Amino acid sequence: MGSVRKASAWLGLVDDNDDERYYDDDYSEGTDSGDAWVTDPRVRVASDTAEEKGRRIGTVTPDSFRDARAIGELFREGVPVIINLTAMDAADAKRVVDFAAGLIFGLRGSIERVSTRVFLLTPSNTEIVNGDPAAHRSDGFFNQS
Repeated sequence: MGSVRKASAWLGLVDDNDDERYYDDDYSEGTDSGDAWVTDPRVRVASDTAEEKGRRIGTVTPDSFRDARAIGELFREGVPVIINLTAMDAADAKRVVDFAAGLIFGLRGSIERVSTRVFLLTPSNTEIVNGDPAAHRSDGFFNQS
């Protein structure tokens, strides 16, 4: 198909019949067993196991202050929440941070700034481990004085 024909087909001015060469004649539409799509069972098992062991982290990228409820619901369940406020205007982002501060105060959690306008809320039973490089430790391998 020439480039003018492709452009015309893309704009919908002519029929694009190139798809017919990829049609599989062996496919029959009557072989559907009626079952819904079945996902890989490992996906369900992995999420169930993570929930049982408390190894979940929620991420929320709110568009407005109305999305703060999702943050609160996850945090009340004991799930650490990463809040990405980069898509919000400054006034609504400040309201969400104030909401998060009240949330962690009420539930005895903690808040940590990960980067500009991205925060991590952790419940009281979660410990934040800083990944200090081994070069700064006095007993580390790289301290070869």
